[in-house]
Amino acid sequence: MTATARTAELHRMVTPDHTCPYGLKARALLRRKGFTVDDHPLRSREETDAFKARHGVATTPQVF
Repeated sequence: MTATARTAELHRMVTPDHTCPYGLKARALLRRKGFTVDDHPLRSREETDAFKARHGVATTPQVF
């Protein structure tokens, strides 16, 4: 039996003025559960808004 690699893609808001606490909690939970996290910080409000519009979601963080 081989181990299956578990990878998660995390998109979270990280700006100079604000680091989303829910993004930090999501990353910590994924790591505790054994996932390798492919972290994608959203560095501005514009980038965050574009991400939400592109994926049809209302909030971040988002995990795929």
